[in-house]
Amino acid sequence: MEFATVKAIIENVEKVIIGKRLQIELAVTAMVAGGHVLIEDVPGVGKTQLASALAASCSGTFNRLQLTPDIMPGDITGFSMIKKDTGELEFKEGAAFCNFLLADEINRCSPKSQSALLEIMEERQVSMDKIVHPLPEPFMILATQNPVETFGTYHLPEAQMDRFLMKFSMGYPTRAQEIQIMHKGREDMADSLKSVVSCEDVLRAIERAENVKTSEAVEDYIMDIVEKSRNNENIRLGVSPRGSMALRKAAKAYAIVNSRDYVIPDDIKLLAPYVLGHRLMLTPQGSSRYTDRYELIKDILSEVVTV
Repeated sequence: MEFATVKAIIENVEKVIIGKRLQIELAVTAMVAGGHVLIEDVPGVGKTQLASALAASCSGTFNRLQLTPDIMPGDITGFSMIKKDTGELEFKEGAAFCNFLLADEINRCSPKSQSALLEIMEERQVSMDKIVHPLPEPFMILATQNPVETFGTYHLPEAQMDRFLMKFSMGYPTRAQEIQIMHKGREDMADSLKSVVSCEDVLRAIERAENVKTSEAVEDYIMDIVEKSRNNENIRLGVSPRGSMALRKAAKAYAIVNSRDYVIPDDIKLLAPYVLGHRLMLTPQGSSRYTDRYELIKDILSEVVTV
């Protein structure tokens, strides 16, 4: 049943996002792993559409935040206000109280608002006036950012980037795919999609992923990759234990995407650039040599013997 749930979501999103099967699978993998994603690319390549289509495919609630410097933390988490008739404090929920939150252009909001957003990613709850308000389940943040025209933006520090399970780019479509997109126009946009699964279906898939088996050989393979990152002349700060845990967790979810109850080395090999790349701090030499951190992870993978 869980395999059918995942397949239905992917096929539904593909009605809107043309020629980006890998990116769709990565987003669904993050969802099944209970994680969050950061999609970084130039404007107009489908970042927002992917996030909206994923949310529309599930029956849960969806909110979108167009982040700007004047967005306040309370807009995200909520705030307390005094009721006129009783004089008591009343909590007003912010945009985060939904199943899927699209945080558009996260690098354009202030560090204070970024911190509020990133805190709920980890805690999945809001504490206000000593009262804990849990967020709905499932809960997933899909954040986007534009790597060009960064004047006036607030760069996410590495410690905050580490909170995202994955980071990936959409990339331009092929010539044939773009012609197909032009022909479709707006007739198949995400807001026209109907949900194909329920939140309960998603939660069952998340639970199933937690029970996926990883062999000792696969876990050794993960550690070989992680240790290589910590002893590389191009890397100042390698992958942390949180990173190795994230890779294992993502691989278990990706196994569900591929209708398996066990992880294989190819899962690790495919996911490593997207799970580990944004967790690295490079040396000056590494920064000049590798403009794309995905390529650095791929070079590390080539040095590690596959199990």
